[in-house]
Amino acid sequence: MRAKYNPTQILFTGDILDNHASSYHEQDPDGYSAGAELSIAQRIVKQWAAAFPVAKVVVGNHDKIPGRKIMSGGVSKNWLRSPNEVLGVDWEFCEEFMIDNVYYTHGDGCTARTRSKNEMVSICQGHWHSTSYIEWNVGPDRKTFAMQLGCGIDRRTYAMVYGKNNKKPHINCGIIINGELPIIEYMPLT
Repeated sequence: MRAKYNPTQILFTGDILDNHASSYHEQDPDGYSAGAELSIAQRIVKQWAAAFPVAKVVVGNHDKIPGRKIMSGGVSKNWLRSPNEVLGVDWEFCEEFMIDNVYYTHGDGCTARTRSKNEMVSICQGHWHSTSYIEWNVGPDRKTFAMQLGCGIDRRTYAMVYGKNNKKPHINCGIIINGELPIIEYMPLT
């Protein structure tokens, strides 16, 4: 996609980590420990950072698990390190971004379609693994789009064990040209 579109910015729509061992879903008692899972994630994220040294990352619900665990344990959030420190990258992490009049968010809470209509804003989001689309809203003086992206993970992997029996994820990425032209590119399905 980089060769085809020559993007000026790279943005991940969240859940770059699974945090299965720390999840609020049932954990696999025979699975990786939280430390082992983090070590694997650090190695993989560093490979992504080598490919994309400058990137923005929307913090997803799985990325938030360590902070939520700290709060539910009654520990001050001041003990929590930044994602850059933990992962050894130099990316910009934020809950949401507005770039070229497009709102980028993870999407837990509602679909891109609903949020775009309610807020009359063009939006790009992930979170819903088995759904992807582009939908336009056209009013008398403006048009907006809702881009809902799937994910970049195979449901047969360890990180998706909690959803292995769910609908097959849409493996894709989105390209938005000048904040006006949304495109979804689907990856080869296995």
